[in-house]
Amino acid sequence: MAGAAGVSVATVSRVVNGTAVVRRETRLRVEAQVERLRYAPNAAARSLITNRTSTIGVVLPDIWGEYFSEVIRGIDLSARQAGYHVLVSSSHSDVAETRDVLRTMHGRVDGVIVMSPHASPRALEGCLPPSLPVVFLNSVPGGAIRAAINVDNRGGARAMVAHLLGLGHRRLAFVTGPASNFDAAQRRRGCRDALRAAGLGPDAATEVEGDFGEESGRIAGEVLLRQSPRPSAIFAANDSMAIGVLFALRRAGVRVPEEIAVAGFDDIPIARFASPPLSTVRLDIRTLGERALARLLAGISGEGASNAVREVLPIRLVLRESTGGCEEDATTGPNRAATFSRPASDNPSFRRRKAS
Repeated sequence: MAGAAGVSVATVSRVVNGTAVVRRETRLRVEAQVERLRYAPNAAARSLITNRTSTIGVVLPDIWGEYFSEVIRGIDLSARQAGYHVLVSSSHSDVAETRDVLRTMHGRVDGVIVMSPHASPRALEGCLPPSLPVVFLNSVPGGAIRAAINVDNRGGARAMVAHLLGLGHRRLAFVTGPASNFDAAQRRRGCRDALRAAGLGPDAATEVEGDFGEESGRIAGEVLLRQSPRPSAIFAANDSMAIGVLFALRRAGVRVPEEIAVAGFDDIPIARFASPPLSTVRLDIRTLGERALARLLAGISGEGASNAVREVLPIRLVLRESTGGCEEDATTGPNRAATFSRPASDNPSFRRRKAS
């Protein structure tokens, strides 16, 4: 290429890599030859010289559904702006598979973001070189010091159940996530915290296990409809299951929220378009991905030593028609629940239940 363009190899390198100013005429000649020959730099060779791949790895429990697509979206948009490519893989919520995926990424990425609600960093430490920057998302606490970001699962669930109790509900049902999932376990604890704070035992809420998918929510809804008496409010550990519950109630002719109120967790984009719009615990999923990427890039650049701490992102309650509320939200932190100034007796759905 250098010969065809009438320049040195070093000049071609300067034009292709943009490392120095080259005269416009020379640059145009080189770019014409690049186009004609369809030349692309050898990324493997470049990485041997720079010790960088300009690629980051992302390992998620699954890559299906709105929640994970929003996480990937947040990471990808930020990575693009920083000049990085993204390599995504699914672990299928299996610890052994997670280890295999991480080993496969060795030497191919400059850092890894790992969402591991099913495994602690300690369980994965053996396949993570100490020099590889890593950020854990929604992981079980424990293990070597690595950057970690969690959402306030426990506080969010506590706030939502406290809100439902404040509306006058006493026959509650909770559709849980998988027993082995850290997020699900924290949301169950938050639900029980709220019951205990209200002077109620854990038996005050019927628990039906789901798997975070819509179908398990539908099945849970049908199970709860067969109870006598039925619950007056159903809180699902994520929005996908809550949407499945709404489907089951609508098919059975049960009015929401007049007969049964429904709430979820995550505030995935479709939640506001459900019928009726779904009350939920909002975590900014895209921001979660963006924040993870920022922490990882800090580690890659060598600025991440002080960032190797666990960060807990706050959440908000978003009240929509499925619980009889209007659009309203409040922020929670790791140690506080959302509170609302509006008394329960001012809520229309509460007045309907009292009248009946």
